Amino acid sequence: MAAQQFDLVADRLQIPEEDRARLKFPKRSMVVALPIRRDNGSVEVFSGYRVQHHLTLGPTKGGLRYHPDVALGEVAALAMWMSWKCSLTGLPYGGAKGGIACDPGKLSNSELERLTRRYTQEMIPFIGPQVDIMAPDVGTNEQTMAWMMDTYSTHMGYTVPSIVTGKPVGLGGSLGRRESTGRGVAYLINRAMDVLGFEPAKATAVVQGYGNVGSVAAHSLAKQGLHVIAVSDASGGLLNEKGIDLWKLDEHLKSQKVVTGFSEAQPISNEQLLVTKCDVLVPAALERQITEKNAARIQCRILAEAANGPTTPEADEIIAQRPEIFVIPDILCNAGGVVTSYFEWVQDLQSFFWTETEVMDKLFRILETAFMHTLTMSRKEEISMRLAALSLGIKRVQEAKKMRGLFP
Repeated sequence: MAAQQFDLVADRLQIPEEDRARLKFPKRSMVVALPIRRDNGSVEVFSGYRVQHHLTLGPTKGGLRYHPDVALGEVAALAMWMSWKCSLTGLPYGGAKGGIACDPGKLSNSELERLTRRYTQEMIPFIGPQVDIMAPDVGTNEQTMAWMMDTYSTHMGYTVPSIVTGKPVGLGGSLGRRESTGRGVAYLINRAMDVLGFEPAKATAVVQGYGNVGSVAAHSLAKQGLHVIAVSDASGGLLNEKGIDLWKLDEHLKSQKVVTGFSEAQPISNEQLLVTKCDVLVPAALERQITEKNAARIQCRILAEAANGPTTPEADEIIAQRPEIFVIPDILCNAGGVVTSYFEWVQDLQSFFWTETEVMDKLFRILETAFMHTLTMSRKEEISMRLAALSLGIKRVQEAKKMRGLFP
């Protein structure tokens, strides 16, 4: 998908063949074996991955995910998308992504710690505050980042908070970092509603993936006055056409750990949720959720891609024939996380920390600029929002490589 999208943009921008290979292929791809001792005394070997897409504009930046389906190809695609996302928002980073093929739900806390520390140790030759900075992703969190920071700092002999972002605030994390992706999604939805002339109080929203990003986005949209009528997680979905009481749902989640079983909404499948009639659809789960099978049946006015790559290229072609749907593409829509990660990195390097209000104000300014540049190009050149966002991101990296030249 990532390569297909790149080729489409490269054709449109008429990028020479010799530049295409340099822009497309990752700078470094690492695969490491991670043997750890399980709690029962046995030794198990896991596979760990890290792909650094390009280092032209500065260090690489990207998440670390723990999921059974993690593979080198997936990580490479996510690293490429991260490059265009950082470029679109004007951050001095190349994209990176990492992962370990494991099911974190089947590992104890001590096993996760051993696995994280082993992965960090294996990556030490390839990471650093000016080389590659990791962050949380699917299956990882603030605690994972704290273990990584401690492992790297122990190796260096002094504390290095800028080696990772998404850390606990007490260890040099940034205020607002955890909520930043979801709040950014809601901010951009609000801007899209301005463009389309919507009234938030009369609008409905559906959120697929009620995790960290999806739940924060849902609460932020509810604060703007929208009625969140359906949500889902890995266990299934919920629908209440009058609007779900998110506070009560959060209480249910605390005790049950899943959204299913919530008494004030009826159960629906993830497939049904995606085609529920609404004003705003927010896919905030995993990749490839909107495909050629369901793209024609989606009934929303705004498609806000909070997840990475939720819409396949085949589905994109179908949605392009539906001008009533306004797409906020993933590399713009979920950029709030990496922008605030950048703020955290800057604060760590300076040892000077900002208030949450300062962080959010700076975040919304950057998202506003990226949104307006994308919207302006989309309308001026009569192309989709996705093509406009990718064109802006890829063009900036191409120009930076051209200015730096080719080292002999």
